[in-house]
This record gives sequence, C-alpha cells and structure tokens, in this order.
Amino acid sequence: MAHGFILAAIFFPGLAHAQILKPEEIYQKLLPSVMTLHVENARGETYIGTAFLALDKNVAVTAWHVVSDAVKVSAKFSDGRVVNVDRLVDKDEKHDLALIRLDGDGGPEAALCVAKPAIGSRAYVIGAPKGFDFSITDGLVSQIQEIHGSDQYQVSCPISGGNSGGPVVNELGQVVGIAAWTQRDAQNLSFAIPAACLSQLNPRHPATPWKELRAEDPQPVTSPADASKTREPHGDVAKLKQLLKDSAGQRVSITISRGDNEKKFDVVLPKDFVK
Repeated sequence: MAHGFILAAIFFPGLAHAQILKPEEIYQKLLPSVMTLHVENARGETYIGTAFLALDKNVAVTAWHVVSDAVKVSAKFSDGRVVNVDRLVDKDEKHDLALIRLDGDGGPEAALCVAKPAIGSRAYVIGAPKGFDFSITDGLVSQIQEIHGSDQYQVSCPISGGNSGGPVVNELGQVVGIAAWTQRDAQNLSFAIPAACLSQLNPRHPATPWKELRAEDPQPVTSPADASKTREPHGDVAKLKQLLKDSAGQRVSITISRGDNEKKFDVVLPKDFVK
C-alpha cells in the first residue's frame, strides 16, 4: 500500500544518531505537536481528549473513541491557538485509532518509532488529564501484553480522563504508542496502542466531514470489559444540576466514586434540592 512507504520513512528518522533526552527536553520537543481536543457530539455533550501531529501535513493521530460520535471538534495548541478539526481522515476501530485533519496550520510532526520498547524502559505521556492541558507524566513500560489478539504496551505512567489519544514517548523523544485506556480499581495500570498499528491507516485517505459520519458509539476491541476509557467529560456540571432539578420529588439512585471508594444512595430528591 502506498501509505506504507510514507510510514516507513517517518518511523525511523535518524535512529543511528538518536540520543537519550532529559524529560524537559522531551517535553519541549513534543509540545508543539500535541493538542487538546474539544469534542461535541449530537447530544450536545462535550469531551476532552488529546491528539498529536504525525504522518502528514495537518494530520493528527488520536484514539477513535475520542471522536467516534463527534459532530464538532476543535484543537487547542500550547501557544493558545485554536484550530478547527473538520474531518475524519481514516479510522481503525479494532485498534481504537483515528486520523483527523486540521482546517489550518498545525505544527511540526512528531517522530514515530515502531520498534517495541524494552520492558523497564522509561516512558512519558503528554496530554490533558482531567482537562489540565499539556501535562507530562512519566513511568515505565511495565510489560507488553496480548489483548484480544493484539499487542498493547502496559505502562505505569499516570493516565486520567483527557489523556486518550495522546503520545506515549520514549527517551529519544519518539512516539512509541497512543494512550488508550486504564484499568479500573488499579494504580497506574494503563495501556497504549503501539505506534506500529498506525501502518493500517492512510494519512492521504479522502477525508470525511463529521456531519457526513453516522453518529455511533465506538466499538474498539482493544480492552477488557472492566477498562476505563480516558475521554474526559467537559462542562457537564450545569447539565447535572439541571437533571437533578428536573428529578425533584422523584426517587433516584446516585452513585459517588472517589478513588477506590464507591457509595450508592437511593433517595427522593427534595423539591428545593437544586436552586
């Protein structure tokens, strides 16, 4: 396939002269390529995810579940620029990957590496955990696990909602994986899709506007049933307050989760519960 040759040229840029970088150097190197995605779906719900430029001019990589039901997407860069993301270029639901096209200038493309990282090697994640833009976390490549027939990188980097689609980077400043999901009720047990899986996507595929896509829930087969996807709800406080207000006088079930603690309440909401 034609795009395979494009990827081959990008995946191994100057490896012979690569050198280990300090964490601050890795951050500065990757930062211009990383963006926070603001996604709105047909139900008016808004979410935050992460993406990074790679493979072709103004094309970004993200997790498919971040944009699978999108009707409107914008990208915010660390310098404050906001660029419209008007189209889906290609998708791989099996590996939970998507390519999206920016409607305007993006920035430098991140270098990718398809070689499997050594177990125990350092790894870094850049993204928007819980909406805190352009944050970096570090950890180790804990193991390479086979999940549903495909390899995934188990990493100990702290990953939270909003990190999905962000780059997992090695000590050379190369993207080795794409942040995808975390294990519920576990500490720093997260997984990334190998960058090698991007070879299944074509960055020059005819792009499709969001409005022409059939809104549907993502159907990736890359994580177990007890996985937690890392797309972060955004701006839902007002909607929650309205829902509680509309439920005044009715019996409802409310579950509150804080870390590993979870409590469930079955109550009748007072009519003046939310003002």
